[in-house]
Amino acid sequence: MANALHTQLVERLGCKYPIIQTAMGWVSEPSLVIASSNAGAFGFLGAAVMTPAELRRKLAEVRSGTDRPFGVNFHSFQPGADQIVDLILENSDQVRAVSFGRGPNAGMINKFKDAGILCIPTVGAVRHAQKMADLGVDMVTVQGGEGGGHTGSVPTTVLLPQVLDAVDVPVIAAGGFGDGRGLAAALAYGAVGIAMGTRFLLTQESPVPVNIKDGYLQADTGDILVTTKLDGIPQRMVRTQMMDRIENSGSLSMWLRALEAGRIMKKRSGASWRELISSARKMKATGQYASMKEAMMAATMPMMIQRAVVDGDIENGVMATGVVGGRIDEVPTCRELVERIVTEAEARIAALTGDPATATAPITEGSQCR
Repeated sequence: MANALHTQLVERLGCKYPIIQTAMGWVSEPSLVIASSNAGAFGFLGAAVMTPAELRRKLAEVRSGTDRPFGVNFHSFQPGADQIVDLILENSDQVRAVSFGRGPNAGMINKFKDAGILCIPTVGAVRHAQKMADLGVDMVTVQGGEGGGHTGSVPTTVLLPQVLDAVDVPVIAAGGFGDGRGLAAALAYGAVGIAMGTRFLLTQESPVPVNIKDGYLQADTGDILVTTKLDGIPQRMVRTQMMDRIENSGSLSMWLRALEAGRIMKKRSGASWRELISSARKMKATGQYASMKEAMMAATMPMMIQRAVVDGDIENGVMATGVVGGRIDEVPTCRELVERIVTEAEARIAALTGDPATATAPITEGSQCR
């Protein structure tokens, strides 16, 4: 049974189990990366919302808390991106992988690969997976429409086999995963593992304030919506009073929110308005955003997430989530979560292969999802 879970993901990333803790801005902080990595998963540090100085400090914090390999997520268009890349390369002895969207070019990908760092972008469409494979990435994480934050419309059960048929690199499944049954199903499709965000957000080591975690736990699947009002691209969020106000707002209100978030980001990061506008222009150049207004909103939108998951301000912040968040009803430690997922996956695989010795492990009632 151990061989069933010993996939290329485990072999190449150096983790114990084929489970990735995804990079979530303000959430994938050192405490979560350390706990998930020590539990046998592969943790990603969410550097896309960090300054270079913050990343330097937090890389050192992760390294002091675990000797396990881990990854770093970043955006090539964020302020200080060149310095962030240099910091990642300086820590290549323990940073085993980077994750990103469509920003990095072949030259940057080759720079990471030359340092022994695997490139694992997250994609939400077949053509994006093909483009990343053509650029020479090592694996791709495929997020179906069930995923949280920015998301597409194609369900994981449709998108995953499409990408598996379209590319020759190993594929990691994301979007809708939260237990061992999901891991077994992803492996059955041909994926080399699963990536989870919301499920790791709701762990004890996640830095999210207790009142925000309670807000997530109270949300049912009917309380989760997809909106384009944050930056013009579909994003999956928990329905809150703030989200209702945003859904009912007009174009002027969207601009005012972007400018306010930009002011907060400018104060926090030390970036100038010129740097923020430059970041927005780079985001628009990726082709994801139709206008500078949308790109500017995307560049500053993390500040709205920060209000919730850092400040605990549920009235003025927004809460990204995958649909699976509507099933989760408890907050385990990372170790408890990972061990439970592995036990359940082994039981499901054993049941399919006819191994009676390990086919009876139950899905723990109330311990994973409601």
